[in-house]
Amino acid sequence: MPTTSLRRLISPLSRSSGLVLCSLTRCCAGKLRQDGRAVGEHSRCFGRDQTVFDPWHYVPVLARKPGALRNGAPFKDWVLPAGLERIRRKLAGAADSDRQMVNILTSVLSDGLPAVEAACLEALREGVHSADVVINILARRREPAPSITIMTPDALRLRHAPTADCARYDRLRRAI
Repeated sequence: MPTTSLRRLISPLSRSSGLVLCSLTRCCAGKLRQDGRAVGEHSRCFGRDQTVFDPWHYVPVLARKPGALRNGAPFKDWVLPAGLERIRRKLAGAADSDRQMVNILTSVLSDGLPAVEAACLEALREGVHSADVVINILARRREPAPSITIMTPDALRLRHAPTADCARYDRLRRAI
């Protein structure tokens, strides 16, 4: 829900909704702070009774209400980067288009906008436009986590190394 400040509506970060925010409005910009930490910043708009939204503030809320992407005020005139916009247009005909687009937009929070934009463009080059494909491309591009080296205690070390001898297996089969 936007916060009123000097007869102007500004949107705080969605995880701060319902909490006490301090609004600092200067001649050049407005900042929202919560517990001394900046949670929102908007450029100054000259005029009265205007509403200013930053749609990226509301992306976490979209995970719970994907239909807001189609009908929500912050998303009405949202200009997305070219790759994301092309995916959005192609998904428009699908039954779960809002949910798929929200999955792609949510991945921006963890992977960053340039990486998601590149993944969307790669998916489009391959002729697909599914959220699962875009998320898969992002997962393949991530650096793998370093493997953990586990030290084996002496009590668990092998005393006799196994030998690969198929004849032993054949003798066991004949015995049965």
